Amino acid sequence: MPICMLVGALLCYPISAFDAWCGHATTPVLVCMMLFVTFCRVDMREMRPTMMHVWLLVVQLVGCVAVYAILRPFGETLAQGGMICVLMPIAMGAVVIGGMLGAKVETMATHCLVCNLATALVAPVILSYTGTGECTLWQILGRIAPMLIVPFVAGQVCRRWVKPVAQWVGQHSQISFYIWLVSLLIIIGRTTHFIILSGTEELHTEIALAAVALVICIAQFCVGRRIGRRYGDAAAGGQSLGQKNTVLAVWMAQSFLSPLACVAPTAYIVWQNIVNSYQIYKKH
Repeated sequence: MPICMLVGALLCYPISAFDAWCGHATTPVLVCMMLFVTFCRVDMREMRPTMMHVWLLVVQLVGCVAVYAILRPFGETLAQGGMICVLMPIAMGAVVIGGMLGAKVETMATHCLVCNLATALVAPVILSYTGTGECTLWQILGRIAPMLIVPFVAGQVCRRWVKPVAQWVGQHSQISFYIWLVSLLIIIGRTTHFIILSGTEELHTEIALAAVALVICIAQFCVGRRIGRRYGDAAAGGQSLGQKNTVLAVWMAQSFLSPLACVAPTAYIVWQNIVNSYQIYKKH
């Protein structure tokens, strides 16, 4: 993963150009493929919301408001950047990384569905008070639903009616990790290109946003693991709260907040993948 991030940063211009040529569809397509592989292993009958999911949602939704209130005296942009790093839902790829770390895949898949739908319902209200007030439920759902529902339905259809395909995919589930690496390569390339284009006019604010993202990233992984440990699955708790859908967060920041605030979720991409690399290294 660190090698992948380094290559993505070095090849940011061709990667960004290729992604633009594809209509910025590369990441959504890769995420759908990755989730399809994962959902082929998930038995829908074992997907049940638990109190762990409730506590993770409470920390996410209450925490984003608390972070905004704490950082607001230091500047609106800083407060918006910190808030969006907590508000953004669990990443689709968290199910894959969680599985590699020993988390129960059904637990992760359940939270992925619940968290993204809950965020879609709550985010328009929060962004209306902290941003431009132009965010709607359908705009958020339009970004989340296709990447989440399509691979879930496809995976369950294969499990029930095309069992040989589901069994083969389940036996080769490591494919999802390599798909994630390609997705990470593209995300880091786009991120690096964005940072280069943003210039240095607001360098102090950008550094502060990146530092806030680092603190929030570490805090969310630690708090998530603590919650998960109480329910017998520390890895699921850590990934559910710490690994965020940063692509959605950057879009929300650029669309409904101060444009500079998107530096925080952009930096979060790097921080969370450094944490993931360390966790996988320690596990394997």
